[in-house]
Amino acid sequence: MIHDPANELLVLGALRQGDDRALDQIIERWGGPLHAFAWRYVQNTADARELVAEAFVRLHQQRARLRPDTNVGAWLFTIVANLCHNQNRWRKRHPSVSLDAQDEETGQALSDRIPTEAPLPSDRVERDEALAALRKAIDTLPHDLKTTLILHHYEHLSYREIGKITECSERGVETRLYRAKQRLREELAKYMSDETAHLGTAVE
Repeated sequence: MIHDPANELLVLGALRQGDDRALDQIIERWGGPLHAFAWRYVQNTADARELVAEAFVRLHQQRARLRPDTNVGAWLFTIVANLCHNQNRWRKRHPSVSLDAQDEETGQALSDRIPTEAPLPSDRVERDEALAALRKAIDTLPHDLKTTLILHHYEHLSYREIGKITECSERGVETRLYRAKQRLREELAKYMSDETAHLGTAVE
């Protein structure tokens, strides 16, 4: 994650003083990476946009309470990760309800200004069963492992940066990544076993 800490502190200072142009700069800087993370977590483009918009709304609402040395990127990733976690829990409790129809007002004005750099699923990707199995396996991970894995392997954050977001030591981040990889191997092994069994039945 390449950024200018000194300039970000100046932008944060302007935001804390109520300068909405500073918010535009923060959205431009962090909107894309946050949307990419959210999309990979919830695997739904519309939901990802709403969650990121909600994070920026909260940033604006809490701007005066932020410390002058707040790491804005880490703060936003923390909020988005928690929102994604809550969204997933809600979705699992309400599997038959469309999330696209809920809370039309949340971050509505901001969502159109958020860059969307996330890799949107194409028809080809949708047909790729191996990739679908990987996405499904990642979705089964506990929140702490899932967040750490996405931040490291997709957002390319360092252990130190991930630690700030997840409130975990660098050694703890390393341990979570190891556990996440182990869980993925187990889940994908199940997928391969199921596919092999299916092929065997088809051949018979």
